[in-house]
Amino acid sequence: MTTPQGGFAASHAPAEKRTRARLAILALLAVGTMINYLDRTVLGIAAIDVGHELGIGAATMGIVFSAFAWTYALMQIPGGIFLDRFGNKVTYALSLTLWSAFTLLHGAAVGIKTLLLCRLGLGMSEAPCFPVNSRVVGKWFPQHERARATAVYTVGEYLGLAAFAPLLFFIMEAFGWRILFVVVGVAGLLFAQVWCHYYREPHESETANSAELEYIGLNADAPQEEPKMNASWHNVKLLLRCRPILGAGIGQFAGNTTLVFFLTWFPTYLAVERHMPWLKIGFFAVMPFLAAALGVMVGGWASDALLKRTGSANIARKLPIIVGLLMASSIITANWMPNDQAVIAVLSLAFFGQGMVGLGWTLVSDMAPKSLAGLTGGLFNFCSNMASIITPLVVGIIVSVTGNFYYALIYIGGAALLGVCAYVFILGDVKRIVLPGVE
Repeated sequence: MTTPQGGFAASHAPAEKRTRARLAILALLAVGTMINYLDRTVLGIAAIDVGHELGIGAATMGIVFSAFAWTYALMQIPGGIFLDRFGNKVTYALSLTLWSAFTLLHGAAVGIKTLLLCRLGLGMSEAPCFPVNSRVVGKWFPQHERARATAVYTVGEYLGLAAFAPLLFFIMEAFGWRILFVVVGVAGLLFAQVWCHYYREPHESETANSAELEYIGLNADAPQEEPKMNASWHNVKLLLRCRPILGAGIGQFAGNTTLVFFLTWFPTYLAVERHMPWLKIGFFAVMPFLAAALGVMVGGWASDALLKRTGSANIARKLPIIVGLLMASSIITANWMPNDQAVIAVLSLAFFGQGMVGLGWTLVSDMAPKSLAGLTGGLFNFCSNMASIITPLVVGIIVSVTGNFYYALIYIGGAALLGVCAYVFILGDVKRIVLPGVE
């Protein structure tokens, strides 16, 4: 076919260049997750000073640390139902605003009762965060990019703490522990406004073109609606009977045990067990968190690379997590390390492995029924965050009774080995769960 000028007409229009709006959405998740973990972790940094001023001992401080997880775990299922009903934008905006307000109120605590109330409120408010993250990744990213996307927002947990730990220790030394809660609380309230202004679902996006929507699995010309599920405890029962949910939950509980130790008792361990001064702790505390951040990225990269090479979701999703849990169990050997440098090296290796376990959220994106993604994420987070209840209490009791962390580290390493067993013997195949009468 020729043109009037004697040339040839193109048989196809040039392919539309794909936009990358999903990367901006991922940046929002990463910043929100970083603030989330700063808010829940700042008490671990201030624990010794808070304990001295408010008269709180080791066992009681374990209860305070654990209190966050009581409501955090309890609200996972209601939070997941709320998320499936009202969607990502509303749920996350409300959660972020409330948890930031409760963080700020920590700075006004005058005793154990007010401190406990703040921790309970913080846990309740943060409950929907990771189910939203998982749900957003499932909507905005194709399957072969989800592990890396999960790694990017998860790395915010660790990089934020690594980057800001020295600054936070300095602020506490200069201005006292109360100002720490004010600073991170205000940061969260400001970011809530950013989230409300910029977050959009794929079908609502003004920056994602049709090529990107097709790439992530949407038809740009077809109407897309957010699934709205009514609250159904029947669906909860159906999911609880699923062996993959049970296996993944136990495995994430195991990995979360290591994480919770670092978020709560780690600074106290360095100060009490290793006799490090605060400024030295601020420096050394960076190393394991940087290692964990690297572990998150390595786990995500390895998983997507394995999926591309083998085509097996079982190998790609499970193998990096199992390797990570085995590395996390090495924390036990810190009991016999002769100097501070060796201890930090072992702890960094263990936390690197725990970072790889963050890939568990990709399992949820891959396995959850599409219309119950929020509820499935809530159940998964409920199981995994039982560690946030149990670990601070167990460590606090052990330290109070024995006066050291010897058996505490054995408990943490043993939990990691339990997770290996769950992924090997319970989880089963990694594939989309099909429930009767549920899409």
